[in-house]
Amino acid sequence: MNSIVLPAFDGASSPADIPGSPLHAAFAQPLMLGLFLPIQNGGWSISTLPRSTDWRFDYNARLTRTVEALGFDLVFGLAQWLGKDGHGGTLKYREQSLDAFIATSALAAITERILLISTVHVLYGPWHPLHLAKFGATLDHISNGRWGLNLVTGHVETEWAMFGQPMIAHDERYERAAEFVSVLDTLWRSNANLNIRTPHWNLHDAFVSPRPRYHRPVLVNATGSAAGIEYAVRHSDLVFITSPAGAHFDDAIEALPAHTARIREAAQRIGRRVRTLINPTIVCRPTEREARDYHDAIVAHADEGALDGFVGQAARSDAKAWAKHKREQRILGGNLHLIGSPEQIVEQLLALKRAGCDGVQLTFFDFEPDLAYFGEAVLPLLVEAGLRHPAPAPTHQPILQTTP
Repeated sequence: MNSIVLPAFDGASSPADIPGSPLHAAFAQPLMLGLFLPIQNGGWSISTLPRSTDWRFDYNARLTRTVEALGFDLVFGLAQWLGKDGHGGTLKYREQSLDAFIATSALAAITERILLISTVHVLYGPWHPLHLAKFGATLDHISNGRWGLNLVTGHVETEWAMFGQPMIAHDERYERAAEFVSVLDTLWRSNANLNIRTPHWNLHDAFVSPRPRYHRPVLVNATGSAAGIEYAVRHSDLVFITSPAGAHFDDAIEALPAHTARIREAAQRIGRRVRTLINPTIVCRPTEREARDYHDAIVAHADEGALDGFVGQAARSDAKAWAKHKREQRILGGNLHLIGSPEQIVEQLLALKRAGCDGVQLTFFDFEPDLAYFGEAVLPLLVEAGLRHPAPAPTHQPILQTTP
């Protein structure tokens, strides 16, 4: 039996290092493509303009099967804890939501290739790293190495209160997260009973099976602060970044090169390489005028009550990443806005690549038709532009119908 005092995290040894792993294949793409699933009502847009977007599992399963057939690399969902009426307004924005861990994991049974990233607030409530290590090992087995963990720490005091806990200070949360993931990593890599001692965890004769196929599951973190970046470059494969300058594309593209360089350099200092993903909301139509009209209609139908609730909660958060996002930019949602014709969307994605973004985690206003149009009109242009390798031949076809 081995006795271990952590930290003992071997961050340099990643699933991406193993040819044949799903993460290795995803990292081979010039620009990774992901879909941010709308597993909460209202998705990302605080607008009452009619649309099909739905939080229910069957809808999100259709989206996932479609992006897998289109060759996308990953999907994941938002984790949140809101009270009755959500953020309020006519929409009761995000009152209805699926648990991101359960919903994303369930997709393993109906997919074959795409990476499935589960978001978990590991510091809330009674989570124990031994539980999550066992759950993760099981999901790694079910998904053939396609499951990953987006480990988040929680930045909203009312969420902590739901679990009867006082909110931990910002930088301390990342220290606790590093401790938690180091325990996970040690359990996933060991083929022996372990005694593990950390400031907050004491495990005796702990053992987890089966062994993950590629060292460990994929690890993801969303951050923008100095403490968060220090955590992410040590303990993650993918870093989910935000625009430091708000959602307007021109502002974002000016600020992003320095931000992404900071992350790359922090990783290089400890001998690692991580990839960055950013979340654009795509508004695309055959012409720029049509795309602008679509955007303007979405904004014109803003649910002001829900917007007040959402912006109010953001103001009470101690998260650093969204400080420059303006109230009106929250109506469409997403971390930045890409608006235009298919050709213009490709140019904007090229600009994001040049700014140091390794991938995009896409959202749409009306997910089914907007995604279908993206697959039909934009994706072939991304291949022509060298941003995507052609998708592998699917075993199932896209099931969404386009209505540009």
